[in-house]
Amino acid sequence: MSDAAPDLAILYEHPQWFEPLFAALDRRGVAYVKSSFAGHHFDPQGSPPPAPVVFSRLAMSSFLREAEHPIFYARSLFAHWAARGARVLNAEALDVDASKARQLSVISALGLLTPETRVVHRRRDLIAAAAGLRFPVLVKADIGGSGAGIVRYDSAEELAAAAEAGETPVGVNGVALLQEYSPRRDDRVYRVETLDGRFLYAMEVESPGETFDLCPADACLVRPGAAALSMTRFEPPAEIVAAAEAIAQAAQLDIGSVEYLIDDRDGSTRFYDLNALSNFVARPLEVLGFDPHEDLVDWLVAVIAGQKALAS
Repeated sequence: MSDAAPDLAILYEHPQWFEPLFAALDRRGVAYVKSSFAGHHFDPQGSPPPAPVVFSRLAMSSFLREAEHPIFYARSLFAHWAARGARVLNAEALDVDASKARQLSVISALGLLTPETRVVHRRRDLIAAAAGLRFPVLVKADIGGSGAGIVRYDSAEELAAAAEAGETPVGVNGVALLQEYSPRRDDRVYRVETLDGRFLYAMEVESPGETFDLCPADACLVRPGAAALSMTRFEPPAEIVAAAEAIAQAAQLDIGSVEYLIDDRDGSTRFYDLNALSNFVARPLEVLGFDPHEDLVDWLVAVIAGQKALAS
């Protein structure tokens, strides 16, 4: 980390996930400052941006680690800094990142398939919302992360009993998704990483069973009880690349991933999740043949240069 006045501020909640990024910035001599959400505060009448470019590394799973999580706080903070001239990367994507319902709306508006889904804000409405859906179904918290807040129900009776007992997931914003369970062909899902709205790389993720936690980063894979994931580089068809880029651009993702699966019931491609955090895969040189952090730093350097040109 440079001692010069910072050109870049990285605001994070889980610092271990970003050690490879910090190392890449250090190698390139980028003047940056690290800033944690923990203990952070700002003055609405002051608090200038910490740097011309701010890079949000906010995890939607932060509520799992801190009951007083920064997800909603970040919206006000980023708007405050943006109004004072900073470019806050992924700030425009925050509302979509923080809502699985919004994500599915963005995807479907592009004419792409998603799992059949209903959105509710009261548990008691899950039963009526299930009409017309095929079981098994999943109930998902609108704000999830690391597979949290997802429960499978195999029958209407099982769903009704859980809803009436107040046991179905709702998440930290009180919104839940009721979704047909789309069995993934060959136990595989696909994650397409994008940078500046363009394809960066894709992975095929194999996870036997019904694991919903598909975080690929080093710090995720070493957690006690973490899912046994097999990740390999994958070259998706051109139509998938085009779809992922369209989704990323529509969601205003500066950097982020798009996940999809092949529904084993009918062979359809269904896009189901966006992630603005984009933990790059562990051991990238081994898995991908290149380190995407270098591409990310190239882009950050260009963004910093553009921001400085605007200010001059």
